[in-house]
Amino acid sequence: MIDDIKNEARERMTKSLEALGHNFNKIRTGRAHPSLLDDIRVEYYGADTPLNQMANITVEDGRTLAVTAWDKGVVPEIEKAILKSDLGLNPATAGEVIRIPMPPLTEETRKGFIKQARQEAESARVSVRNARRDANGMLKDLLKEKEISEDEERRAQEEVQKITDTFIGNIEKALEEKESDLLEI
Repeated sequence: MIDDIKNEARERMTKSLEALGHNFNKIRTGRAHPSLLDDIRVEYYGADTPLNQMANITVEDGRTLAVTAWDKGVVPEIEKAILKSDLGLNPATAGEVIRIPMPPLTEETRKGFIKQARQEAESARVSVRNARRDANGMLKDLLKEKEISEDEERRAQEEVQKITDTFIGNIEKALEEKESDLLEI
């Protein structure tokens, strides 16, 4: 029972860390990366379709993405969707290929992105702490039902705290890496 509770807490904390990584990928660092366009959806035959399911996204050079649509008739729609996204990108269409140059980051945008990264990291920390709180609550319930002793509960809570500390440390390390990426010129 105690192991199940710890494993469930560890799974939830792992999901929080994965979500943080996904959210960090959305924050632009000035380098071109296909994951920047992951959240862009294009109107395609009446359905909002993810861009990466209807086009090939490649990195041309360090600062340029190239989007090649599989259906050439949808190129203008893709261009509109990229313009409408809140990424601040200006695509340039050259026939069938849409090139997206990454504008250099200004000091102000860097600070804004760092602030956004810190908010994402704090959300992940809160999520990890919620998993800890829930695990400790389940341990207390087991103690009330006299299914475990006080010593077992205390030991289990200490182990849950160690797991929590590990994940909080991983979040801090990921935030440091993202901040250094953003500050890199």
